[in-house]
Amino acid sequence: MNWAVLIPLLLFLVLIFFIGYYASTKLTASTHFLHDYFLGGRELGGFVLAMTMVATYGSASSFLGGPGTAYTMGFGWILLAMTQVVTGYFVLMILGKKFAIVTRLYNAVTLVDFLKKRYNSPAVVLLSAVSILIFLFSAMTAQWIGGARLIESITGLSYNTALFLFAVSVLVYVTIGGFRAVALTDAVQGAVMVIGTLILLVAVIRAGGGIPAIVQSLIAENPNLVTPYGADANLSAAYVSSFWILVGVGVVGLPQIAVRAMSYKNSQSMHRALIIGTVVTGVIMLNMHLIGVFARPILPGIDVGDKVIPLITLHVLPSWLAGIVLAAPMAAIMSTVDSLLILVSSTIVKDIYLNYVKPDASNKRIKQISFGVTALLGTAVAFLALDPPDLLIFLNLFAFGGLEAAFIWPIVLGLYWKYGNKWGALFSMISGIASYIFLHFYNSAHGNLLDVHTVTLPVVLSLILYIAGSLLIERKEYHFTRQ
Repeated sequence: MNWAVLIPLLLFLVLIFFIGYYASTKLTASTHFLHDYFLGGRELGGFVLAMTMVATYGSASSFLGGPGTAYTMGFGWILLAMTQVVTGYFVLMILGKKFAIVTRLYNAVTLVDFLKKRYNSPAVVLLSAVSILIFLFSAMTAQWIGGARLIESITGLSYNTALFLFAVSVLVYVTIGGFRAVALTDAVQGAVMVIGTLILLVAVIRAGGGIPAIVQSLIAENPNLVTPYGADANLSAAYVSSFWILVGVGVVGLPQIAVRAMSYKNSQSMHRALIIGTVVTGVIMLNMHLIGVFARPILPGIDVGDKVIPLITLHVLPSWLAGIVLAAPMAAIMSTVDSLLILVSSTIVKDIYLNYVKPDASNKRIKQISFGVTALLGTAVAFLALDPPDLLIFLNLFAFGGLEAAFIWPIVLGLYWKYGNKWGALFSMISGIASYIFLHFYNSAHGNLLDVHTVTLPVVLSLILYIAGSLLIERKEYHFTRQ
């Protein structure tokens, strides 16, 4: 093992454990366990809110899968990836103050809490919970795979051993610390991401002899690598444009992102997060995808795209600095998987167990169930990650698209349209999920229908059916009241 690389990473993990333990001390003294464990007591300041949104969104897909795909496809994938820059700004502007006010009015702890009280329908609740469990299991599996591959590339350990080490590392601090541990560690991890990507980008450019030399090498290999259309000229304008629905408009419907718009302290915190989050997302996304493309002339022939970042880092940096820089993708992966883990746990405990199994459970019992469910979920996902795909970005994007097709309109129109009702929400969710899964497999076999991203048509269809269902069945105005 290369201990010069491993020691900085181990120190980083120790820091994360310490933060998780600190957060757990707050839980011990808490008299509102559900709010504290699953929502951090709604006390996030602007910087922590921005960084937890960035860190949750910037995942193994952004730090391993995305650069790996850019390595394969060239500058066209960078153009596509940069549509993500305004994601955090867009989410907070759309949901913003109204979502925070309404969820406080409802005393909602989870996104499904909001949907339950807005639509007053057990069917909406159960469909929402099942959707979160199915699609977020896919997303969590992608993060587990990414973490294992990173450790595998650095240490030379077998994939399964690396997976075990990563799973244990994440499970300990998430299980004991809850949402507050997730948010605080996200703040640290977000800062590590920014610094690590800057260092690595500069090192890669130097190793390649400067940007002009790198670009000339790419042109000599394949001129399409420096065009907007990708190495195989298969990135059309329609596909790149529609991709923004997946990573821009549709992100409002991601439960793991939307719940953060419930958790901030005040308006000043939200406004500060808008600016910080947008700048940090732009820096991270541009740096990581440029690194992926620039690595191609320096280390040609990498067969598994997810290994591009660890391999190029070890190639262009001294061992001790590589260990520090590799804490960035490790931070991205950990910060996303901990957020997804706590969200799925809250869905089972709050939205299913407390709503339909034992509504009168004691605070002690809720704590026991919450800790146990979180630990069991992480273990189950680790088993699912034992047989990984070659490029985990597509596993992650599948989960994103499914969640967005299910939730975007019940959230947004439920918040802003007074005629939205449970029938519109049900029609929207069922049509969005069913059409997305069908198109996912159809497009995989036959190419993208209408040359747009898979999520595009389901989002449009679910919008039409939300409006139709709401207007044609039980049309009446809805007014927010304390519940």
